Amino acid sequence: MAAPGAGDPLDAKSGKGPLAQRIDPTREKLTPAQLQFMRQVQLAQWQKMLPQRRTRNIVTGLGIGALVLAIYGYTLYSVSQERFLDELEDEAKAARARAQERASGH
Repeated sequence: MAAPGAGDPLDAKSGKGPLAQRIDPTREKLTPAQLQFMRQVQLAQWQKMLPQRRTRNIVTGLGIGALVLAIYGYTLYSVSQERFLDELEDEAKAARARAQERASGH
């Protein structure tokens, strides 16, 4: 019987295949064929995950854009509802009118 992780197709206890080991290509001497295989595997993994990542990025972008538009719309709505400046201007006009009335009537 071979040692666990030495190429056994299945581990007898868990029923799972052997796990890949992390390799640091700067420390270990690898052949050009091994480096090329690593690049191919990394490219295949990247291409496999690309549609999922793209979908997540699109959904995130749309969510952020919707939030920004909602905040902008709410801000414009709130500003259009503000009437306190109009009331202050009306009070100022009334005060000026009273002041002119007193000045002319005096």
